Amino acid sequence: MDRASRPAILSADREGIAEAARLLREGRLVAVPTETVYGLAARADRDESVAAIYRAKGRPSFNPLIVHVADLASARALAVFDERALALGEAFWPGALTLVLPLREGAPVAAAVTAGLPTLALRCPAHPVMRAVIAEAGLPLAAPSANRSGAVSPTSAAHVVSSLGGRIDAVLDGGACAAGLESTIVALREHGRWQVLRPGPIPEAEIAAVLGCHSDAVTLRAIEAPGQLASHYAPGKPVRLEAPTAEADEFHIGFGEVGGDVTLSASGDLTEAATRLYALLHEAAAAGQPRIAVAPIPGDGIGKAINDRLRRAAS
Repeated sequence: MDRASRPAILSADREGIAEAARLLREGRLVAVPTETVYGLAARADRDESVAAIYRAKGRPSFNPLIVHVADLASARALAVFDERALALGEAFWPGALTLVLPLREGAPVAAAVTAGLPTLALRCPAHPVMRAVIAEAGLPLAAPSANRSGAVSPTSAAHVVSSLGGRIDAVLDGGACAAGLESTIVALREHGRWQVLRPGPIPEAEIAAVLGCHSDAVTLRAIEAPGQLASHYAPGKPVRLEAPTAEADEFHIGFGEVGGDVTLSASGDLTEAATRLYALLHEAAAAGQPRIAVAPIPGDGIGKAINDRLRRAAS
């Protein structure tokens, strides 16, 4: 496939899924929809394929990747699961939860996936297209968000093409992503401790209910999983948060009673706001105003994840 014809846009039908799987088996890069955001997938067992993800995204090599698997059994072949990990997998997979677990000795995972760490980030996605691609390829797939590193994550095929263009081989167009925010990432520690490394669609309270105890605060600055960089999800313009009104040079993203130029949710629905967040940040980036203002967002439930992304976008 020559660079001028890249990326190929594939329909999310049987033929498109088969072609995406063929490209992945060959070591190519394919953007695939998940229930969270579009992921830039490559086979996780081949060094050169994983290296291609880092090159295409301009991603720093110390930032590890999430490996997507078909099911819990496939995950256990790659990482060490204790009773807590099994309970979380059974409760939330397939779904928007990523577990950071000890890498199993001899697991067929390229070294670059873990960025040299002794742990592996694993997720079993729920999106039917991503699940079909994993099954057809017959491989665990490394798949960070399908965008330039640090930029706004993609929730549509058009976002992927705009950000990565000819750097990748194909985009499997499955429409807009349902959740709109990257997965919740949980690290399980010794002595029953655990931490939320990245808030996401699955609230911390639901995880605590399964584990029977509250999480520990994240105090270390070390990068153990995606989404922990201080500056991330950036639209390329200054972003002002907690803004009930906008200045003349600001594109205003509203919420609830704050109308704005566009709104995350006129009814104040946080789930709708999460689904629309990245699409509206893309829209704000393309608008004529040089700055962006965002209305106050409540911090409960998935609002914690929304505010986490907005703080990093504003850094």
